[in-house]
Parts: sequence; structure tokens; C-alpha cells
Amino acid sequence: MVNKLITEVLEKYNIDSTLVSYKTITHGYINDTYLIFLEGEPKFVLQQLNTSIFKKVEMLQQNIDRATSLLYNEQYSRLDFLRSSNGNTLVKYNDRYWRMMHYIPDSITFNTTNDECIAFEAGRIIGTFHRLLEKEATTAYHVTIPNFHDYKVRYKEFTSALEIANAKVVSSAKDAIKFVNDNIEHFDTLEMSDLAIRICHNDTKLNNILFGADKKALCLIDLDTIMPGYFIYDFGDLVRTVVNPVEEDEKNLSKVKFNFNLFEKIVDGLHFSKMQLSDKELEYLPIGVALMPFLHGLRFLTDFLSGNIYYKVNYSDQNLDRCLSLFKFATLAFKHQGQMKFYLKMKLNNKGTI
Repeated sequence: MVNKLITEVLEKYNIDSTLVSYKTITHGYINDTYLIFLEGEPKFVLQQLNTSIFKKVEMLQQNIDRATSLLYNEQYSRLDFLRSSNGNTLVKYNDRYWRMMHYIPDSITFNTTNDECIAFEAGRIIGTFHRLLEKEATTAYHVTIPNFHDYKVRYKEFTSALEIANAKVVSSAKDAIKFVNDNIEHFDTLEMSDLAIRICHNDTKLNNILFGADKKALCLIDLDTIMPGYFIYDFGDLVRTVVNPVEEDEKNLSKVKFNFNLFEKIVDGLHFSKMQLSDKELEYLPIGVALMPFLHGLRFLTDFLSGNIYYKVNYSDQNLDRCLSLFKFATLAFKHQGQMKFYLKMKLNNKGTI
């Protein structure tokens, strides 16, 4: 049975709802996503945008529409968004915002991996994404979430949440709170003004990469955060979700690992993509691998202290488990700084290309 609201939204895209069935896709933390079937065959992906998180949905979709017009070549599959009867990719109906794209047949995602081929392909597709957008003017894109990856702003949000948090909640999170305060200074050496501003995906988790059945990376998905940013964000997010064999909410912290062989394969994939980076960007890549798990852990911790109001959770301590797992990985990333720098340097050529 098809939800009446979904049926009505599909009609805005001129889809015959009498032929439709659907199932919920559960891997995202923010939007509500549905796989739409026509006569039993998967055909579309429908999303209801979370406007409590994304405040500027029209600007967000404008960024996506502009980027996807360029994000395709023989090495990168295009995400094809449907247009409604009024010609727009974004539909407002019943005070909610929706969009729909064509489903890519036989495509899959991975939450984790131990496969070197997948790691290589993940590096290649991130590099290809950036190459396809490298000539775009950053001023042509809206900043839809200001300070999204600014760790100083996120730290202020954390301290504000901590001041008013329930004492019992604070006590249960004391180890995580101590980790934040003990390690925030590691990032004081980052001078973002030294880095090129690029059009970034800004959420390059492994499960935001679509793969074919042959394990070849096809494209990036979940494009809501496309906007100006720094490549160390995309690189750090990718590494943290590829080289760690467990998911973000793993409770057994002894299972959190840093598989350096997979790190090498990611860098090899970037090398294959022929993406060019400045010397300063390359210098900052290793610390970016520690920054992103620290930053995401800090955000999960802040949400936990605030009563789990931002991220979807399946149980009350899930955000706490997420932050502790990420902080364990950040610790491993700190320990691997020298190895990462050495391998990146070894892969360089005279033009600063990896």
C-alpha cells in the first residue's frame, strides 16, 4: 500500500500512482528517503527534505542542479533528477519539500569495507568529482549551512550545550567531554586561509558513494551539502569511513581500526583521477583525517548533550556511542600522521599532483 502523501507527491511528477509501491531507505541520518517501484521494478528515489535541518532548501537544490549539470563523463555517472509538471526539480507540497531522481539499476552502497578495490574506487570517484567541478566559480554556489565544518564554531556549540545539559547526561559523557577538551588544540595549526576554496560535497562518507555490481564507483549521492569548502573535509570524511572496518556507533572500541592498506588505495585512486592539489592542501591532508572524525564526534556529542534533537537515533545513547567510536578513530588518525605524510609524499610528482 502506498502512503497517500507519497501518492500525491508522485502525481506532481506525472507518475501514475496506481502502478507504484515503495520501501523506505534507512541509511541516512537526516532526510526521509524512499525507493519507488513501478510494476515491481525499482525506478526512482524520492526524498522528503528535513527543513528543520536544511533551512535554505531552494538554494540547496539550486546548488545540486548546477553541480549535476557538470557531474558526468565516461568515469562518472550522472544523477538525473526528475522535473515536476511546473518544470522544477524541487516540489513543495503540503508544506514539505520533495525531490526525485532516477534510480541507477544494480547500484549498491557500502557502510564499511575491507576491499582494496572499493577503497581505490572511492578515492578515484572523489578525485573525479573535484576535477569535474574544478573550474566552477565558488561564488556561484550558495553557502547553505554556514560554518558547517568549522571546528571552532562546533566547539562553541558544544560548550553551550554542556552548560545547560542534564547533570546525569553530562556524567555519562564525561570521557567524551574530556577527550574533546584534551584534543581540541591539535587543530590550532590549521590555517584555512592557506587553502583553496573548492566546490565540495562536504559529506563524503563511503555510503554516499554509489557503486555498480562490478565494484566500480559510479557517482556521489546525498548532495545536500554541496557548497564551497576545503578538500581536506572531503578527504578526511572519505578516509574515516573507508579505513575503519566498523560503523560509527560501534560500542566495542577495540574493533575500531585504521587499515593503512586501504588508506594507500584511496590515495592511489586519487592519483589515478589526476586531481591536482596545492602543496598546502597536501600538507594538511593527514590532519584532515583526524579533524573529520573529531568534528563529527563533537557534533554527535553536542546532540547527545542537547537531548538528541538533530540526528536520528534508535536508542537514547546512540549519539554517545557514535562520538566515542569516532574519537577512538581520531586517536588512531593522530598516531598515523607520519605514515600518511610519508605515503602522500611518495605519491607526489613535481607538479604537486596525487
